[in-house]
Amino acid sequence: MRAVIQRVSHASVTIDGNVKSAIKEGYLILLGVCEDDTMEDVEWLVKKIANLRVFNDEEGVMNRSIIDVQGEALVVSQFTLYASYKKGNRPSWFRAGSHEHSIPLYEAFCRDLSEAIGKPVGTGEFGADMKVELLNDGPVTICMDTKNKE
Repeated sequence: MRAVIQRVSHASVTIDGNVKSAIKEGYLILLGVCEDDTMEDVEWLVKKIANLRVFNDEEGVMNRSIIDVQGEALVVSQFTLYASYKKGNRPSWFRAGSHEHSIPLYEAFCRDLSEAIGKPVGTGEFGADMKVELLNDGPVTICMDTKNKE
């Protein structure tokens, strides 16, 4: 499972001209699922993200978590995080999980993250053509991969 976590001042996802979800201060998380991901990956990633200390404290030091600042989260499915670009110039997506495998893990991630931060989590729509808008704060962008825990 791969995630791109962006600390944002605000973010939203629009589908067919309608805003599906919008948040203020918090994280925009782009989430990719591959075929060998499991609930263990979900649990590890949720714990890491919920406790990640990248929000400023009183001295301006990144020392607070999303929980500490009572931030919000927006999670957008992003199969392109598993792009294979080694051959040619057109990426392939053979490492990305199928809909049948990925949707339950995406939904579990959103549910578990919501429980961890104590707030509803905004979502996109799995497989939809989405327009994502954000104001990256910092900028702070962190990439995580559950296959690379060390």
